[in-house]
Amino acid sequence: MAPRTRTTLAGLGLAVLLTGVLTACATGSGGTPSTAGTPSDDDGGSTEQEVGAAWLDGGRAIGIVTQGSSTCIPTAEETTYADGVLNVTLVDVEGDTACTADLAPRVSLVEVPGNVDPEQDLEIKVTGDGWSGDTDLEGVPGLATGGETDYLPSAGWTDVDGQFVILTWGSSTCPPVVENTEATSATEITVTFATPAEDQVCTMDMAPRGTVTSVLEVEDEDAEVFAILTGAEFDNVRIPIYPN
Repeated sequence: MAPRTRTTLAGLGLAVLLTGVLTACATGSGGTPSTAGTPSDDDGGSTEQEVGAAWLDGGRAIGIVTQGSSTCIPTAEETTYADGVLNVTLVDVEGDTACTADLAPRVSLVEVPGNVDPEQDLEIKVTGDGWSGDTDLEGVPGLATGGETDYLPSAGWTDVDGQFVILTWGSSTCPPVVENTEATSATEITVTFATPAEDQVCTMDMAPRGTVTSVLEVEDEDAEVFAILTGAEFDNVRIPIYPN
C-alpha cells in the first residue's frame, strides 16, 4: 500500500448525501463536470475525466468515484467485461432534478460481473455523457464475486492517496453523512458520522449507500488498515479497507 496522504451490485440503488445550495439542474448536468478536462483520443472529442475505483462487498461490487454534483450521482447503465477490462457506462440523473452546484467526489456503485476475478488486477474504463476515463484496481487475495451480500459495511482504497470508499446498507433516503475522518492509530482510521436529526423521516428499505472520504495519512504503509465506523447507526464497527 502506498503512503496515504490527502488529495482533495443487478440494479443497485445509490444515495450519497452532501450539503450544498440547490440549483435547477437539467438532464445530464449531474454527471459531467464542466471543469478540468482534455480531449480523449479514444472517443471522438469527449473529455477525459480522472476516475477512481475501490473494491467493496467482498469483491461483489466496485465503487466508481467521479467528480461532479454531490447530489446528482450517475448510475451504471451497462457493465461488460472482456480481456481483463471492465467497461462501465454511467448515465446522469434524468428529469428536472435539483442538483447542488458543487464539484465533489461521489460514488457510483457497480456490480462486478461473475467472470471477473477480484484476486487479479483489473483495468476499468468508464464512459459518461461526453466524457471518459480509466483506472486500475489491484487484485486482492480472498475477494470473490457471486453469492449473496451479507449487508455488512465494507471499504476500499482508491488510487488517490488517502481516499477510500465506504459501502453501508440501510435507508436509501437517509444515507450516513461523514462528519470527521482521522487516523487514530498506525493501522486504524476512525470515521465519525453525523447524528441525524430527531425528526428525520426515512424510507424503510435496505439499499447500498456509497460514501467517499479521505484521511491525512496512515503511518504504516505496509500494514492492513481498518476503518472504525462510529456515530449515527454505527457503534465502533471495525472493517478492513481493501487495498489498491
